[in-house]
Order: sequence, then C-alpha cells, then structure tokens
Amino acid sequence: MPPLAQAIEYYTYDDYKAWEGDWELIEGIAYAMAPSPIISHQAIAGEITFELVSSVRKCKNCLIVVEQDWKIDEITVLKPDISLICNETNLSYITKSPLIVVEIISKSTAKRDEKYKFEIYKDERVPYYVLVYPNDLKAKIYKLQGNEYIKQGDFSLETYEFNDLECSASIDFEAVFAKFR
Repeated sequence: MPPLAQAIEYYTYDDYKAWEGDWELIEGIAYAMAPSPIISHQAIAGEITFELVSSVRKCKNCLIVVEQDWKIDEITVLKPDISLICNETNLSYITKSPLIVVEIISKSTAKRDEKYKFEIYKDERVPYYVLVYPNDLKAKIYKLQGNEYIKQGDFSLETYEFNDLECSASIDFEAVFAKFR
C-alpha cells in the first residue's frame, strides 16, 4: 500500500453516527458539508421541494425528503439535497435508491456532486439525477438508461415531467427560478 493510502483514515457508518455537524461518507472517507449555503441555494431548494411535494401529494407510497441520510452501505452515507423515495420502511435513514435525487450545486460541492456522486447515483440505479445551478438559473436532468445517465436537457423556463415513476412527479423550473430573474 502506498504511504499516502496508509495515512488516510477510513470510517464506517458507526463512526458517522457519532459525529456532530453535517457529514457525508464516501467509501470510508469523511467529507464535511459546506457551511450554510447562500440564500438563493436554500430558496431554490425550497421551491423544488414544493414542486415535487405538490406533484406527488396524492401518491400514498412516496415522500419527498430533504437532506436525509442515505446509507448505501457501511462505508458510504450520502445526504442528497432533495430525494423522492417510495416504499421506504426505515424511518431513520434512506435504505433504497431514491427515484429522484436533486443536488443544488455550489462552488464547494460542484466536483463532489458532478463527479463522485454522479457515479454513485448511477451505480445505485437512481432513475433521475437533477443538478441545479443557482447562479445560472438552470438545471440539468439525467435519466438512467441501461447503465448510463443520458442527459435529458438543460431546463430554465420549462417543466419536466417524471412520468415513468411509481408516482408521477414534475418540476416547473420557470416557477422555481422566478424570484431570481
């Protein structure tokens, strides 16, 4: 093992549970969450949450959750900004792949969200991954087809319908970004 790899400390879910503050655990490596995001980040997250909650309200098996732990295994725990989960029986953390994951991109999280989490969500077979760019007032939506994410497009003024899920959901991006134009 190279000397640097020996110097890295690896953690498990049991370690993670004991930490204070906001963390993620990716393959045993701890990542501190950024300090409180800027107001536009939080407001846009709220608008997207509202859009998703409104669209799945009548679906009894599905919930929209915000910054909820997703324990993938003993060494990987993520905290997506927004998730659509269905048929989840555990009330402590997410145990199954969400149907939609939304990450709001900030300068400090961009690489993790666009590269590392992108691959994890793909490997965990999350059907839709939405990356939202508050500074650009746009979102990129990726749909899992086979074993790859296929970009569905960039969205700023459009509504995207997630019609092929257990609960149909939608996001009206014109409404999401309206207060920031």
